[in-house]
Amino acid sequence: MYDKIQYISQGNSITEQLNNIQQVLDAGCTWLQLRYKKGTEAEMRKLAIATKKLIENYNCTFIINDYPELVEATGADGVHLGLTDTPIEQARKIVGRDKIIGGTANTLEDVLQRHREQCNYVGLGPFRFTQTKEKLSPVLGLSGYSTIMTQLQEMEINIPVFAIGGIQQEDIQPILNTGIYGVALSGYITQHENKKQLLNQLYTLCSH
Repeated sequence: MYDKIQYISQGNSITEQLNNIQQVLDAGCTWLQLRYKKGTEAEMRKLAIATKKLIENYNCTFIINDYPELVEATGADGVHLGLTDTPIEQARKIVGRDKIIGGTANTLEDVLQRHREQCNYVGLGPFRFTQTKEKLSPVLGLSGYSTIMTQLQEMEINIPVFAIGGIQQEDIQPILNTGIYGVALSGYITQHENKKQLLNQLYTLCSH
C-alpha cells in the first residue's frame, strides 16, 4: 500500500526546492509530492524533470502537484490535485489507469466526491493553521478528523486518507488513532535540523 508519511516539497526557487528535496531524499524519504505554487508552468516542468533525475537514485514515490501533463513528461508516479484544479476524470485520461491520483478534501462531502471520482487517496485538512498554504480552509483538528473517519466507516467507504496542515510529531499518533491512514508534512520536515533522525522516528511511529 502507500507510504504513511508524505513529504510535500518547499522552496521559493528551483534551487531552494532541489536543495530541500536532495536533503530529504538523503534522509530516507520514500514519498515526495513536488509542490511549487510560486513557479510558472515552464519552471515547474524544469523542476519536475530535475527532481525525477534526483529521485532515480532513491526508492521514493514521486507525485507532482497540479500538473497531470507533467506526469507523462517526467515519468512520475502520479499527480495530486486540489478541488479547483484539473477534474479527476480528465486527469485520469491524461495520466492513464496505472498512475496514482490524489485529491484534496476539506469536508466529508469532499472526501465522498473524491471517492466517487476514484481518487487513489485523499489529502484531508488542514489539521491546524499553517503558513505553507495561503488560502486556508476551516481548520479540522482532531475532532474534525474523528467525526469524518467515523462517518466514512459507517458508510463502509474505504479510501486512504492523509492528514495535512501544520502537523507536528506529537500530533501523529492521536491523528492515526482516528482512523486516518497517514500524514503529509512539509515545513516540519524542511526546517528540521536532523532530517534523517526525524524520518526514522516518523516511520517507526507510523509502523505500529
